Amino acid sequence: MATFGFPATVRLGRRAIENFYQLGKIASLRPALLGSTAFQRKQSYSMATEERKAEGESGNAAQAAAEVGTEMSENEKKLKFELEALNKDLTEYKDRSIEFENKYKRALADGENLRVRLTKQIHDAKQFGIQEFCKDLLEVADILNKATESVPKDEISERNPHLKSLYEGLSMTEAQLQKVFSKHGLVSLNPLNEKFDPNQHEALFQQEVEGKAPGTIVVVSKVGYKLHERIVRPALVGVAKA
Repeated sequence: MATFGFPATVRLGRRAIENFYQLGKIASLRPALLGSTAFQRKQSYSMATEERKAEGESGNAAQAAAEVGTEMSENEKKLKFELEALNKDLTEYKDRSIEFENKYKRALADGENLRVRLTKQIHDAKQFGIQEFCKDLLEVADILNKATESVPKDEISERNPHLKSLYEGLSMTEAQLQKVFSKHGLVSLNPLNEKFDPNQHEALFQQEVEGKAPGTIVVVSKVGYKLHERIVRPALVGVAKA
């Protein structure tokens, strides 16, 4: 009985020692476990804080981005409005430029036309400024011509020295007058036996003339004159008819 009780006592003591050893081991590991748990909690808290901070920063960034986007949108609208205004002004200026260019070209054309007209008027004034004066002198030439033609040719002799001198004086005066006329471009027209031209001749009558074609000038009642190809006085003529 006593023998049986001793081994049981030893086993109980061994188990108690093992339990005590396990308790001591657990007690020795508890601070480490507690520290590890606290570290894990701290780390979890730090991570949560960082996550909240990151979320806050992300929110702030999103808000800032939204504000920047709004500001950019407003700037874009402003720039777009300014660009449209500039395009409108540019179109207006282009239209005005084209209008001014057309006016400038028209002014140049008008100026050139005016210059040509004035040049022609000055040229005509130089050439035909004496036209009225020439018309007045034509009457003098007609009188001289009639005076020389009215003198009988058989009376012009040494027997009538005064008539001869008068005739020669009239003839010389008429010749000098015609020379002055030619110098200034005034030319006489004596279209006898020429074709009738209504631009240069004025028909006084028509008559039948044997051997003359119809429309041929057969009589010159008064010679005509032209000044630099401009008719000053048409020749007064008689024309043959069929």
